[in-house]
Amino acid sequence: MSGHRVAADSAVTALAPAVWGSTYLVTTEFLPPDRPLLAATVRALPAGLILLLIGRTLPRGIWWARALVLGVLNIGAFFTFLFLAAYHLPGGVAALVGSVQPMFVLVLSALLLGDRIRAVHVVACALGATGVGLLVLQPNAGLNGIGVTAGLLAAVSMACGIVLTKRWGRPEGVGLLTFTGWQLTVGGLVLAPLALFGEGLPETITGRNLAGFAYLGFVGALLAYAVWFRGVERLPALAVSFLGFISPLAATALGYLVLDQTLRPLQLAGALAVVAAVVVAQPRGRRRKDSPAPPPSPGLPPVSTGRPAPAASQPTGVVR
Repeated sequence: MSGHRVAADSAVTALAPAVWGSTYLVTTEFLPPDRPLLAATVRALPAGLILLLIGRTLPRGIWWARALVLGVLNIGAFFTFLFLAAYHLPGGVAALVGSVQPMFVLVLSALLLGDRIRAVHVVACALGATGVGLLVLQPNAGLNGIGVTAGLLAAVSMACGIVLTKRWGRPEGVGLLTFTGWQLTVGGLVLAPLALFGEGLPETITGRNLAGFAYLGFVGALLAYAVWFRGVERLPALAVSFLGFISPLAATALGYLVLDQTLRPLQLAGALAVVAAVVVAQPRGRRRKDSPAPPPSPGLPPVSTGRPAPAASQPTGVVR
């Protein structure tokens, strides 16, 4: 895969976490208060059902079990643990706990995909977690055992979902949108009873609320997850996981631009560290081989290129 193709796929995939970074803004400004699980359900289930109606293809054979596992890991369990952590931890601490996700992906990719653990990836994990901490952590943040455990489980859930999606791929003949619809539907069905019995429905729904729900369902789920799973197919699992750091970065930027929140110097340093970690973790594509020199014309000496020929034993490979 060429470097330009890899960069393009990374840029497209980054749109998904950038959109997810707007979830906090939309939730606080457009949705009914104190209904995070309802927001997650409305975000996942309608979009999944729409995609199923468009694709008109259901899982077959072993893919019933795989679709169930992926839908729970990537959507249902992930959102449940994520919101549980948000209830028990300040937002900055929850984001910091979730930033360990690339480390889980690093280990799982080595175990299930046979990927090598490289020193540069370990450094990128540490750099990214530090950047997220500087970006979102507040001085008076507190810890809570339930919240930390839920945050770690959310990170493990998404990490397992990314690696298993990479390992299993898509069944033959099933399009990306249909594959996305399976997972959103399963996740939404897991979330629905939790939202109805744990939170209940709001007394009134306004036009502003409907606009917020429509944004989360169409842009935040249908489009964003289709882009995300496309990236999981085309990029290394670890590289995709690091792109998730763009979500708190986008949330911070929107808070500054739209909600008039302030940015401290440490937050700017954290943003730079996050960007650096994402860039370092992305694959570089294959090196181009030098074009061989044309053969000399009969009767003429060979033309010197000014550099020694490469040794035959030097392999070319993927530069990450």
